[in-house]
Amino acid sequence: QVQLVESGGGLVQAGDSLRLSCAASARIFSIYAMGWFRQAPGKERGFVAAISRSGGSTDYADSVKGRFTISRGNMKNTVSLQMNSLKPEDTAVYYCAVDPNIERLKLGLCSWGQGTQVTVSS
Repeated sequence: QVQLVESGGGLVQAGDSLRLSCAASARIFSIYAMGWFRQAPGKERGFVAAISRSGGSTDYADSVKGRFTISRGNMKNTVSLQMNSLKPEDTAVYYCAVDPNIERLKLGLCSWGQGTQVTVSS
């Protein structure tokens, strides 16, 4: 049973920073790609960022490039998303994701956490 627990969401103002974290329940996920998706009200869930099993490769949605940074923890079964220069359009529920294959993960063919709300006020 996959268990992913996100934390770090909250209410911030435009231009602020926020850091999301996700912990996977088992060390097996140290060999999985991990990532983040988000879903705004009335919109489909969309890809935000992904990081490879080793942590050596990352990918980002165009809308967050240069502002968001994804990283893995030392134990490899954790992943964080540092979000800087936040904009109101970043408001969404953010979901942690894992899959053995990073390309599958980016397509949304992966396991999800329960999500954490990020709200950016203007």
